[in-house]
Amino acid sequence: MPHFTKPAAGSWTEHYPELGTRPVDYTDSIDPAFYEAERASIFKKTWLNVGRVEQLPKTGSYFTKELHVADTSLILVRGKDKRIRAFHNLCRHRGNKLVWNDYPGEEVKGTCRQFTCKYHAWRYDLEGNLTFVQQEKEFFDLDKADFGLKSVRCEVWEGFIFVNLDPDAAPLAEYLGDLAKGLEGYPFHEMTEVFTYKAEVGSNWKLFIDAFAEFYHAPVLHQKQATKEEAEKLLGHGFEALHYDIRSPHSMISSWGGMAPPKDPNMVKPIERVLRSGLFGPWDRPGIEGLDPLPPGVNPAQHKAWGVDSFHFFPNFMLLIWAPGWYLTYHYWPTAVDRHIFEANLYFVPARTARQRLAHELAAVTFKEYALQDANTLEATQTMLKSRAVTEFPLNDQEILLRHLHKVAGDYVKEHANAAG
Repeated sequence: MPHFTKPAAGSWTEHYPELGTRPVDYTDSIDPAFYEAERASIFKKTWLNVGRVEQLPKTGSYFTKELHVADTSLILVRGKDKRIRAFHNLCRHRGNKLVWNDYPGEEVKGTCRQFTCKYHAWRYDLEGNLTFVQQEKEFFDLDKADFGLKSVRCEVWEGFIFVNLDPDAAPLAEYLGDLAKGLEGYPFHEMTEVFTYKAEVGSNWKLFIDAFAEFYHAPVLHQKQATKEEAEKLLGHGFEALHYDIRSPHSMISSWGGMAPPKDPNMVKPIERVLRSGLFGPWDRPGIEGLDPLPPGVNPAQHKAWGVDSFHFFPNFMLLIWAPGWYLTYHYWPTAVDRHIFEANLYFVPARTARQRLAHELAAVTFKEYALQDANTLEATQTMLKSRAVTEFPLNDQEILLRHLHKVAGDYVKEHANAAG
């Protein structure tokens, strides 16, 4: 018997009949040709989150973003009109990378009044206009107005900066749809203390999304995150989610857990009791507006045991909202069919005391521990998928979002191929 109510269809998967219930083919995670098709049909066509507005606090603030999967590097900058813009990180003279420091492949950030190319000193203002050409009279009928930086579609939702390399793409709000609409008003802007992790993982980008789109594995893989007695209890109980929602191409899972504080302090480790923090974040909810009541898209089942909602905005952005009043983001940036850059950011209301700061630190290092457990497992998965000894795998009802992700990726590839003729 299920612990939580399931749809009338009998299961969450059958509630979305277009997904089917057959085993899922994972060839899409090892096939180089499919990966190349994903690059063209997904990463060069959809809205990609590249950061937050707090990273560009004033006029002239900028940062660069390396998009290996789309064969480009971008500059994100706040102009004199306070507007945030995105440009290809490319000088219009001979294509040199415009903004970089010691190593061209590394991302950089800073503040400036203009951008100057290291190669021949062409200069561009914060709005991308070409303002200076070294020995301009040596050129033939050069009109600087024709050689500004190449712009990229850039829009902001709830403080999150998105870009789209397709100039004809639908507006961001339309793309994000109702799933994002239900989160509007959450106090993301109040949570500006950030802990950041970044690592290269030896797996296909979809496999790491798979890992964080279900909690079926949590009682098994993450046993050591709890006390021995609690881990054994969780393993015997298993896992079920409170709610799923699919608004294709996006989706979400709502889960129990994350109670602050736990019902019984003996359920957690001594350091967690001392610092009032741990795997699910600080126990003490910050006193800010926007957490009570929560936006309608948060805890959609309105369950008392609710602990976290995990939203997947296709293709590679995940946003987790935790009951104790903090949030977490994941990004998965492909670099090859079997490799990607994983980024994680934990966002808290800034600490006002040493105890609060230590609570944040404990949550951050605990996160790193369980993320490493997942990443290591994924590399083992990738190596065996490559054998092609088995290509189709059965997924249970808790893995509905995995089933959806692989279907959506395949649909994008098919639609792009059909459009190309």
